[in-house]
Amino acid sequence: MSELRILVINPNSNQTVTDGISEAVRDQVDAGVLAIDCVTIEGAPFGIESEADIATVEPLIVERIAAEFDRYDAFVIACYSDPALDLCRERFEKPVAGIHESAVTLAASYARRFGVLALGRESIQRHIAYVRGLGLQDFHAGERPLDVSVDEAANGPATIDKIIQAGRQLIDEDGAEIVILGCAGMATHRNAAQAALGVPVIDPVQAAITMIREVA
Repeated sequence: MSELRILVINPNSNQTVTDGISEAVRDQVDAGVLAIDCVTIEGAPFGIESEADIATVEPLIVERIAAEFDRYDAFVIACYSDPALDLCRERFEKPVAGIHESAVTLAASYARRFGVLALGRESIQRHIAYVRGLGLQDFHAGERPLDVSVDEAANGPATIDKIIQAGRQLIDEDGAEIVILGCAGMATHRNAAQAALGVPVIDPVQAAITMIREVA
């Protein structure tokens, strides 16, 4: 069997986020079996935090996949809004995974209720509608905002404390049995959060890699 090559695209221009993603997926690399490269889209917003940001990066994601199409077997869009996911699946024949879809689908596959740590309150209703559209609302325990930016999610010294506090609320008050990190920028906090919370914590980029391996 030939090596499966996956390109993980961070659609914002924050290199620190991309570096955190690379660190998070390092353990999934399997020499000769699975190769993972992570890239940043230069010229994109520093963080994708609004509908305008999503609209800005969608054509950039399509362009990047088109440019790299012959070099990779599958692609991951590493933004929890899953920008351009449907468009890319319509245009490209190779697998394209969105990290939001992957994370909630993986969590639901365990037949356990999941809660999501969102960047901010304004994104929660969009997340709820998305989960409903996937037909997974019965597994969705709730969402809690961290009230941080994408950059703070990756670099803020208080972020891990906010993750643990809000994660505990998801578990104790909302009944979550699994906690999902609702931003690729939180990737480096997964291990510490899981140790502190005592339940499985899903990094959505890792989930996307897992889902691609099942179909590729």
